[in-house]
Amino acid sequence: MTNNNFKAMKFSKTASITLNEEIIKVFPLFGAFEERKWAEGWNPVLIYPDSEIIEEGTTFKTEGHGNEDEYLWRVSKYEPEKLHIQYLVSTENRYWTITIKCTPKFGNKTSAEVTYTFIGLNELGNELNEHHLQRLYKNNLEDWQEEINNYLEKKLIK
Repeated sequence: MTNNNFKAMKFSKTASITLNEEIIKVFPLFGAFEERKWAEGWNPVLIYPDSEIIEEGTTFKTEGHGNEDEYLWRVSKYEPEKLHIQYLVSTENRYWTITIKCTPKFGNKTSAEVTYTFIGLNELGNELNEHHLQRLYKNNLEDWQEEINNYLEKKLIK
């Protein structure tokens, strides 16, 4: 059913984080299944293909939060030669993209630019998007930076 009074809203924000390892070791950590190594509680459930590989079209779901039971994810762009990956995530209320572009930095470090762009499909989606974006970027993704760097440090110690 169409609501002629509804106006979809778009929210977008970008942050760059610095990771303490060379790019060849960092970029794969942004793959859905490698993310388990550094993101506590991250548990994607594979839908397509038959094995946990990252390619355009890889599809999986994760548990949702609050008003949404689950999130459906699809790798919409995967360009490892350009160190670029993008996910399209959707629910019945909204959809968003997560775009990650890595670049090498001096001293065997990596810069990862992360952009979230949300679009609401209804009023609830608009509200959820605005709230989620503010919460996610409260510290400009420094939580991601800390989690990934902690993982990389522990991996180097072993």
